[in-house]
Amino acid sequence: MRVPVFLKPLRTGRLRAVVPFVALSLGVFVAVATIPMSVQGQPQAKEKNKQKAKATVVHTTTVATGLWHPWSLAWLPNGDMLVTERNGKLRTVRDGKLDADPIAGVPAVHSVRLSGLMEVLPHPNFAQNHLVYLTYTKDVPEKGEGMVATTLARGRLEGKQLMDVKDILICDPWAGDGGSGSRLAWGKDGMLYMTTGASNGNAAQEGGSLRGKILRLRDDGTAAPGNPFAGKPGYKAEIYSMGHRNSLGLAFNPVTGDLWNNENGPYGGDEINVIKPGLNYGWPKVSYGRDYSGPQIVNFAEGMTGPIVFWAPSIAPSGMAFYTGSRFPDWKNNVLVGAMLGGAAQGYPHLERLVFNEKWDETSRQSLLLDLKQRIRDVRQGPDDLVYVLTDEENGGLIRLEPAQ
Repeated sequence: MRVPVFLKPLRTGRLRAVVPFVALSLGVFVAVATIPMSVQGQPQAKEKNKQKAKATVVHTTTVATGLWHPWSLAWLPNGDMLVTERNGKLRTVRDGKLDADPIAGVPAVHSVRLSGLMEVLPHPNFAQNHLVYLTYTKDVPEKGEGMVATTLARGRLEGKQLMDVKDILICDPWAGDGGSGSRLAWGKDGMLYMTTGASNGNAAQEGGSLRGKILRLRDDGTAAPGNPFAGKPGYKAEIYSMGHRNSLGLAFNPVTGDLWNNENGPYGGDEINVIKPGLNYGWPKVSYGRDYSGPQIVNFAEGMTGPIVFWAPSIAPSGMAFYTGSRFPDWKNNVLVGAMLGGAAQGYPHLERLVFNEKWDETSRQSLLLDLKQRIRDVRQGPDDLVYVLTDEENGGLIRLEPAQ
């Protein structure tokens, strides 16, 4: 048996008290519906101001199949789509069809369990410079047997080949195959923001480690000017925020301009955080989940910042997008998050839609694509204002969501 912990989410700080609730293992939590919503990390707005989520029926179209655990999706200016596969292949979808030949020139990746090729993101000036950025897990045998490192690479895409590929940032190595999730996002300041994972150990709290952080970089992979820890002894200049476990979603709020991330907790305690420079988000000192071995993690800690949203039981969030288009008018500025587990009562992986009020308090949720029964690894809004998801399966797919007629 394992005992997840449920707490009311906080913007800053954490609670001392915990409310244990016994549930079955294997990701199937029972009797969750009997817990008050305010104790599950569900909407917290006052009832009179609560914004109800209007249930949206969507039509799905499978754009491509045969993708091996696809991880990330991005568009090029000409409308082509780039898709990463965890085993190290970079694929192209052109005119609605998957190109049979992968793009050449991708670095060799450590593809074991959850490690491998992850994010793909073109440079904002791709039309002029053709630069593409990748994050991946790299073998670093020179650091010892079994050692790997989360790595940021950059190359120039010419036709069907990446040219002049170079690792422009390599995190400190560790021994293992998980906890290496890495997403990318360009800020309006022209800087590149990068997440790094640190599921185990204390690296997320160590200023001398790049693991368990969100980094703010120039487009050449060096530390961006004005970073909060620049010049502070014992801290890497690339660090923008710290105390993150395994961030698998990263996006800028289109209204406030704030950077948001989502990250996987251990047993329970998945989070969405509003990222501010220099703040510490707690892991592994503070969490709304439990350690895999069973002990409770939750402790009050001054100076650590809590999430705006959390999930207990876990949904294993991955991918995140703010919807800003016109095709789903009821979704304006809603947050879309892929779920690789079923969470509370749904039982199946799904796409989760989160609704917020004008103060950015979460008010309601809708679970979509439950009938697929497939893990949703990434979610993006396309240039056509439709929504696209990747399913994380051995025969994974690229699926487009449209309003049902």
